[in-house]
Amino acid sequence: MIAASEYDYVIVGAGTAGCVLAARLSEDPAVRVCLIEAGPRDTHPFIQVPALVGAAIGNKQLNWGFITEPQSELQGRRIPVPRGRVVGGSGSINGMAYFRGHPTEYDDWAAAGNAGWSWREVLPYFMRSETNESYPNSPHHGHSGPINVRHIRKPNELNYSFLKAFESLGECAHCADLTGPKPEGYGLRQGTIRRGRRDSTARAFLRPALARPNLVVLSNTRVTRILIENGRATGVATVPYDATGGSGQTLHARRETLLCAGAIQSPQILMLSGVGDAAELQRHGITMQLDLPGVGGNYHDHMAVSVLMETANTLSYGLSFRTAHRALWNLMQYAAMRDGPLASNLFESTAFVRTTADARLPDLQVVFQPARRNRNTFPLPLGHGYAISSVGLHPKSRGRIRLASSDPHAAPLLDPNLLADPADILPLVHGLKLARRLLASDAFKRFGAREVAPGPAVTTDAELVAYVRRAAHTVHHPMGTCRMGNDAAAVVDAELKVRGIAALRVVDASIFPRVTGGNTNAPVVMVAEKAADMILGKPAAAPIDLPAAS
Repeated sequence: MIAASEYDYVIVGAGTAGCVLAARLSEDPAVRVCLIEAGPRDTHPFIQVPALVGAAIGNKQLNWGFITEPQSELQGRRIPVPRGRVVGGSGSINGMAYFRGHPTEYDDWAAAGNAGWSWREVLPYFMRSETNESYPNSPHHGHSGPINVRHIRKPNELNYSFLKAFESLGECAHCADLTGPKPEGYGLRQGTIRRGRRDSTARAFLRPALARPNLVVLSNTRVTRILIENGRATGVATVPYDATGGSGQTLHARRETLLCAGAIQSPQILMLSGVGDAAELQRHGITMQLDLPGVGGNYHDHMAVSVLMETANTLSYGLSFRTAHRALWNLMQYAAMRDGPLASNLFESTAFVRTTADARLPDLQVVFQPARRNRNTFPLPLGHGYAISSVGLHPKSRGRIRLASSDPHAAPLLDPNLLADPADILPLVHGLKLARRLLASDAFKRFGAREVAPGPAVTTDAELVAYVRRAAHTVHHPMGTCRMGNDAAAVVDAELKVRGIAALRVVDASIFPRVTGGNTNAPVVMVAEKAADMILGKPAAAPIDLPAAS
């Protein structure tokens, strides 16, 4: 007889990975699963409406509100790092962009000693999770998975100007499927949207599983530490999220404890539990369970910088006196049919390009946004304009996450060490020049737009570098802080087991050994799908051999 506080599996964090694991593990009625989330249920309307992604990120009830330490290469600025504090995690407040990464990146993971993580071995797990509306007959896509993936039904017309601008430059080819075997070139991008609503793993995986009697979901509950006895994880200690004192509840895991708290908080919880760098633990008076110096290290993220344009033309998304009638129609359109601009995540076209002739992979993502960017009116785009953001895909800089104190309520110290490696700034400067060339092409001339940032006066390489340092930001893809590998600095092995602690795995973006060149949500879903098979002792999905990227 299992006690009320005892489960087969205790999952820490109901984010993108945690929701997948809870759904997959609870498919067996003989298995009892507890899923724990510090935030509330995902009922807020900002989560559901794709176009309100900015409002979702800006909502303090849904966002942990992390911010980095001052970054020396960014003029001492502290950079916001939004993370979802809600069922669905960051997948409930992200931009819903669906991108798997380049196949070669996963082959690199495997070549680095992570058996089972090559492209042909992970592709079945990408496909298992996906129903792709836009490619119903493609052998590269799934057609019966929980998450719905599709192109935006009616992209803003400005996206076609962006695609025509790329065509006119002739530097790279059009890519018909940016989530296929060769994600390189320019094209329309896909999103995790179903019938005009966000399709997070909370909605696609967890919600259908909630009726199962063997699955318990505890929201508004903070995990303070993992319980470890004689080198084995036995469960977790919890308190109500808003608790200021008193005792909490202990939850026991008969089989395994699964840490899915994300790239920021998975290492934090490990360190609070006595697993991490011995000197770090000693400094905060934490009893050491295992000296594992790699915990919190290898912290990296994608950086971006934008060229911002304003125009009197009203074709872009945005609110103004002249478009009030259109805004009213769009509201009615969404309310009645879940269609129109509010059903779009606003990130509708992009490109993946190589900035040098000898680059192994695309090292720059060019993202088009058909709306005016103005921080003073965030999250609603007041006025009209558009922007091109350049994202450095393979940063070399590495930072670390440390504890601020032994208090589990205290936010950790985030130092991604952004642009510490001088090579990381080169793709961003290249991207600014490319964006200007695109915006100066005939495809955009008819809009009569003016550049408001960095501004026409910024012309030299030195001035562009200075602009990067004062304006660049991350695109909210922290990863790598509990790195997978077989060397002394690795935190988990190829089965995602914490090295040196039994019955404990980490399943989230923190295990990425190296950055993936694009949005990280789909890779995290893949990691969780693969982890579910490992945890349940199922044979790995049969590798899929399809034409490789060339």
